[in-house]
Parts: sequence; C-alpha cells; structure tokens
Amino acid sequence: MADILVIAAHPQLEHSRATRALMEAAARLDPARVQVRDLYALYPDYFIDVAAEQALLAQAKMLVWLHPVHWYSMPPLLKLWLDEVFAFGWAYGPGGQALKGKDLWLAASTGGPEASYRPDGYNRYFFDAFLHPCEQTAALCGMRWLPPLVLHGAHRADDTLIESQAQLFSQQLQSWPYWPEIDILEPTAPCDVPADARPAGPAA
Repeated sequence: MADILVIAAHPQLEHSRATRALMEAAARLDPARVQVRDLYALYPDYFIDVAAEQALLAQAKMLVWLHPVHWYSMPPLLKLWLDEVFAFGWAYGPGGQALKGKDLWLAASTGGPEASYRPDGYNRYFFDAFLHPCEQTAALCGMRWLPPLVLHGAHRADDTLIESQAQLFSQQLQSWPYWPEIDILEPTAPCDVPADARPAGPAA
C-alpha cells in the first residue's frame, strides 16, 4: 500500500494536456510511495468498488485529488466517488475515524485564466472561494487541508508551462510531508457530527 494515493479524474483524458501530464509524472514515481488511480479507466460504468477504495484510503497517509475544474467543482465521477466512499460512520460522523489525521491535497487546472477569478473578472470570485466545499470536506473528516496546486488557463498553456507544472507536482509528491508551508498551517477545529444527526431507519 502506498503512502500517497492520487485519485485522478478526467472524463476525456485523451484530450487532456495538464491532467494527463501530471498523472504521468506521478506514475513515474516509486509505486511503493505513490499510487495513481484513474477513475474513468477503472469505473467506466460508474459502479464504484467502495470496499476497495476504502481499503486503499485507510492505508494511505495523503489523498490527492487530481482533476480539471468542472463548473467550479470536480468532474461527476469524482463527485460520485466522494459521495459513496466518504461514507457516514466511516469517513465522518459517529465512528467515522478512517481518514482522521490524513492529508488532503488538490491538484487542479482551470480553463479560465487566473485573472478571470477576481471580483472584476467573469468568474466574479477569487478561486479560493470555490474551494470551501473541499476544505470543509477535509475538516469534517478530520483531515488536514493542504495548500492546493492550481494551473490556471490550462487550455492556452504551452508545453513548457505544462511540463513545469508536472515537474512541480512530482517534486511536491516526493518531498511531502516536508513542505515549508505545512509548518505554518493553522489547526482546524474539529467538526464533530452528533450521533442524532441522521434519523434511524431508511433514508427519506
């Protein structure tokens, strides 16, 4: 089992430049340290093997989400993976301790340039505003949210920039957890879900 689990999701990987380059860079690293899982190759029918995914997560020390930003969020299969794998009572809530103390890191790319993620840009908000659901997911599960690695304007990025981002991704994976920025992260307050947060019996 690898220390670092990279969950990669790109619905059209054959047309990708940024995500594919980062996936390939990670796949070249020691598999005893880094394991890359291509969700769209593993689950083309969207039937996720939850037990297998949870077993890998339980052994890993850092989870990496690698994906392009789709409608200010993650691609649909990754969202389904999150819905099913991060189960109540396993990942969070009463008895949900499986991910506690692990790190969560996002490596993402956007089609729009960085200038578009400003109050005066067409995306209206700084990019960090769109990361609150991911950051809160980490907090709810007792994970440490690490500063994301983001490549803006991926559609127009040249090969040199793509390769530079892939090298940085690889270097960060190899040097984790000895990142200078980790030492200055503020601890996140626990988000304890009470036992009666969900009604007993079948879901509505």
